[in-house]
Amino acid sequence: MKKLIYIVAFIIFFIFVLGIGKKAEVLREASFYTQLKNNFVRCDLCPNNCVIKENAFGDCRVRQNIDGKLYSVVYGYPVSIHVDPIEKKPLYHFFPGTKILSIATVGCNLRCNFCQNWTISQSSPAEVKTNYTTPEEIIAICKKYNCKSIAFTYTEPTVFYEYMFDIAKLAKEEGIYTVWVTCGYINETPLRELIKYIDAANIDLKGFSDEFYHTYTTGELQPVLNTIKIAQDNMIFEITNLIIPNANDSPQLIHSMCSWIRENTSKDIPLHFSRFFPNYKLKNKSPTPLKTLHKAYEIAKRESLHYVYIGNVGEIAEDTFCPYCGKKLIDRQGYYIKKIRIKDGRCSFCNHEIYGKYND
Repeated sequence: MKKLIYIVAFIIFFIFVLGIGKKAEVLREASFYTQLKNNFVRCDLCPNNCVIKENAFGDCRVRQNIDGKLYSVVYGYPVSIHVDPIEKKPLYHFFPGTKILSIATVGCNLRCNFCQNWTISQSSPAEVKTNYTTPEEIIAICKKYNCKSIAFTYTEPTVFYEYMFDIAKLAKEEGIYTVWVTCGYINETPLRELIKYIDAANIDLKGFSDEFYHTYTTGELQPVLNTIKIAQDNMIFEITNLIIPNANDSPQLIHSMCSWIRENTSKDIPLHFSRFFPNYKLKNKSPTPLKTLHKAYEIAKRESLHYVYIGNVGEIAEDTFCPYCGKKLIDRQGYYIKKIRIKDGRCSFCNHEIYGKYND
């Protein structure tokens, strides 16, 4: 009997030393990839189209080739779960004044040298400590804090596609809305599958030239424009443009961008000009001058865009006005909503239809 006890104790010790007694690491096979010769794979999720050898990762650092199959190693491992005001995304035309549960894993498929969230977006799973959280648990947390919607945000949600997809699908079944805050760098096939379950998005149009994307990111402009065009027909969305001094701030570029938005989407698509602050690898630049932001605002309005906002500067150009009668419809103070004058999606003064979603 004593010998048996020793054997059992040794087995238990052996199990916990190896981590077998802990919750097993969850790996989810990737949804979009192609198996190649010699156990190589090609990830088909985003325009990077990484060709990955065995045991290596894609550029995003979170999709790994294991024995000739591609896996997401961050499925179920959010590095951040937080309740935010939806205006923080920023989304100004999608249930303003409501709370949204924001989640993210590590990783990103772009390496922007000005990244504001680089401590998590440019990290690998091995560099962070996080707890396994199922999609069902995310839904439960959302309900616990009475959030109307869930945002996939902070890093680039495309790289945790399978986790986002499963949460979004379950959320739709539960009557919870979902929001995708993204750089828009995704291939068309996975995008069209995803948008079946996404209700709204904020798409980051980082600049309006290939030169900017090549210099300050590791991506290309055209795939982002393609994403915006597809979003136009399938969801409510808004666009954010972070204006960086002497990088993407020329009046010509801003004019071209606003003109493209008007001609390829709609005058109603909200556009947020956001103020840059030195960060990550771009600390040698100064914050965006307020006059540059005001100039961008004026250009956008001259291009007849109906809803233009300025972010990261406090209480400047953050209210929503009716494009028809000019009356103030949403009175904002930072992330706080003081007054909403929209009824059934229409201006309370002139009954003009206002872009967005305001009622279930």
